[in-house]
Amino acid sequence: MTEVYPQDLVPDDFSAQLRAILQAHPQGISEHQLLQVLAQQLPGSLFAEPGALREPLQLFRLHFLLFNRLYHLADEVAEEQLSLDIHVLKIALRARPPGEAAVQLDDPLRRYYQDWEQWRQTNADDVQHLLDGFWRGRGAISDAEVEQALEVMGFDRAPAPAALKQRYRSLLSRHHPDRGGSTAQAQEINRAMLILQRYYRKT
Repeated sequence: MTEVYPQDLVPDDFSAQLRAILQAHPQGISEHQLLQVLAQQLPGSLFAEPGALREPLQLFRLHFLLFNRLYHLADEVAEEQLSLDIHVLKIALRARPPGEAAVQLDDPLRRYYQDWEQWRQTNADDVQHLLDGFWRGRGAISDAEVEQALEVMGFDRAPAPAALKQRYRSLLSRHHPDRGGSTAQAQEINRAMLILQRYYRKT
């Protein structure tokens, strides 16, 4: 079986396109916004693929691919006295002040996203384990969070598991960026689904 590498999953000029987008947003851009722009500018790519936001594993792979390519771009621009700040809330290309290291080679996130085996080997169960660990780290889910999640999903009381799953699929289909929705809307639905699954699993 032919092995797939990150550069195989994006256009040949992807680094240049990323750089142009970041230069057009000198104050920085969030990952959500960047994914939206990529979906618009690259209609035939994975970023605009129908269903890309419907399942946690697909979301994980898209996120991992983007960050892998961002760290690759960071290495490229380092030779030009530039730095690339990479965070889900703010991705920004900026001039590097004198004395600042070109790249942080000991950054654990850099090592993680540059290890392509993580993308290859992570499966749906692994992603669910990561999500469960996130919720355990957050502690108990508040009633307010549950009420907000129910509102996002369009319920006024706890639904049956089958009804919740059906509504989840319907909302994601309706709010997909290709149908007039947005990445932010899709992720809000995903978050609401995770909250309700986690909460009602305990009750």
